[in-house]
Amino acid sequence: MKELDLPLFPGYLFCQMDPERRLPVITAPGVMEVVSFGRTPQEIPVEQINAIRHILTMGIQAQPWPYLAVGQTVQIVNGPLAGVQGMLVEIKSENRLVLSVDILQRSVAVQIQDQFVSPLRRAC
Repeated sequence: MKELDLPLFPGYLFCQMDPERRLPVITAPGVMEVVSFGRTPQEIPVEQINAIRHILTMGIQAQPWPYLAVGQTVQIVNGPLAGVQGMLVEIKSENRLVLSVDILQRSVAVQIQDQFVSPLRRAC
C-alpha cells in the first residue's frame, strides 16, 4: 500500500492580490487565468479559506468532495473544529462535514462525530 498526498483543489492556486495589479500573477508561469465573472476577478470569502486552513492545521484527514449546492448547514460546537460551519452529509453510516469554496464549486469533507454538530438557522 502506498500513501499519496493529493491536492484538495487540483488545478487551483490560492493567492492574495490587488485586482488592479494582477499582471504579475496572471503572467506567472503555469497560470492559465484568474477565477472571474466576466473580466472581474472574484474573491473567495476569507471564512471559507480559514475553515479549510483550520482543518488542515489540525491534522484531520480531509478529502476532495463533490460540490453540494443544497443540504443542511451545521456548525461544529465542540472539539477541535468548534465554530467551523459546513454541510452535514452521511456516507456509509458515517457523518461528514462538507466545506465548500462556492466560487470554485469545489468542496472537501471531513469525518465528524454527531455530538459535536448543531444545526444553523438560515437568515430569511
